[in-house]
Amino acid sequence: MGRRHRLMVVDDELIVRESLAAWLEKEAAVVDKAESGAHALALLEQHFYDILFVDIKMPGMDGFALLEKVKENFPTTLVVIITAYGTVEHAVQAMRLGANDFLVKPFDPDGLGLMLAKLLEHKRLLEEAQYLRSEVNRCWAAPDEIIGVSAPMVELFRTIQEVSASDSSILILGETGTGKELIARAIHASSKRIGGPFVPINCGAIPESLIESEIFGFEKGSFTGAIRPKKGLIEVAEGGTLFLDEVGEISPKMQVDLLRILQDRVFYRVGGVDPIRADFRLISATHRDLNQAIVQGNFRQDFFYRINVITLRIPPLRERRDDIPPLAEHFVRRFARETNRDVDAIDHRAMQILVGYDWPGNIRELENVVERAVVTARKRVLTAEAFDYLQPAAGGVTDGRGPRSLHEAEIAHIRRVLDEEGWNISHAAKVLEVDRTTLHKKLRKYDLHPSEKL
Repeated sequence: MGRRHRLMVVDDELIVRESLAAWLEKEAAVVDKAESGAHALALLEQHFYDILFVDIKMPGMDGFALLEKVKENFPTTLVVIITAYGTVEHAVQAMRLGANDFLVKPFDPDGLGLMLAKLLEHKRLLEEAQYLRSEVNRCWAAPDEIIGVSAPMVELFRTIQEVSASDSSILILGETGTGKELIARAIHASSKRIGGPFVPINCGAIPESLIESEIFGFEKGSFTGAIRPKKGLIEVAEGGTLFLDEVGEISPKMQVDLLRILQDRVFYRVGGVDPIRADFRLISATHRDLNQAIVQGNFRQDFFYRINVITLRIPPLRERRDDIPPLAEHFVRRFARETNRDVDAIDHRAMQILVGYDWPGNIRELENVVERAVVTARKRVLTAEAFDYLQPAAGGVTDGRGPRSLHEAEIAHIRRVLDEEGWNISHAAKVLEVDRTTLHKKLRKYDLHPSEKL
């Protein structure tokens, strides 16, 4: 069956738990046993389970109640209801409530084997479909598929919808790691050019000696090694979108060449004499201050005006902290799936640390931090210990390296203690070893409020 699946048998009868678990373990599965619904829920908090085998009649929380809680809180876990012969109507009722199959006592080993194989294949197909959907969304992101609930991102989504219908050139501005290419893909996916290709070019990653032939293509014999003609990326982008990432890195000569194409919509391959019609929409992006580059003579003003018909600015993560929780939860689900780890949540204190950090590397840094936490996790829920090396912002936005002065350190320490104590002033004052009056003075002095913790 490939990887060792994790199953659970939930039954108040010891002989049923032991016998069913023993048989399932022969199928290369890790099997845990729970004598009650409450015990099963406790185990679900610690590990990810592929399938639960749940008896209907149990004291306390019966199988129906457990089924409801599993489907509500652990929707990717399949549930098989165990029922005695003659009470099949209970199994039918359970199927209506979301159970994936039912097992009738006494067990038929052959039938149980077929059921297990069928359920595991069903689960594999569901996971594969979910993965493929996520990959499609990642490559062809529509605005409503980009994670962002903050006011700046909602406004950005609205602007994307407004500009997508046109063919005007767009310049996306934003710090490194803010997701500029994802926004470019969203514009392409919302435009009339969605049927055409999206061709990204990292202008800073291609050597200057090669960028001309990469973008424009070349004819056979145009230079040493050109043994056959090759299409350039502009031709590859025919009918679609050409995305120039880090456009501020291209040379003045290339700026002139691209400017001519944008004006005339015609270009030539390197070594070629036949004009080729250029039909693409240009989206550019940079983290640099192009106005400053123009003043310094490193960027052409006429080219800037051509690529900057419409400007979109992606705010850094520290300016949209409301987006941190959904982004972090998204990355937990993604890396848990990719690394096959039993992790699916972040607790409140851990999330407070993530929200309080300044993220100088923006979404890319958050992605890396969450991946590290998932890979090294020992429990199903990520706790504050996984992120305690991140220093919270002190007294406002910082450079992300944590407090650099005694003043900043005091603010950070007070806020951390208040967060840990749920902003209970009395409890926080005891931890800080000061009286309530002194703590209140500190809060007024540093303008700290409970609303700042999230």
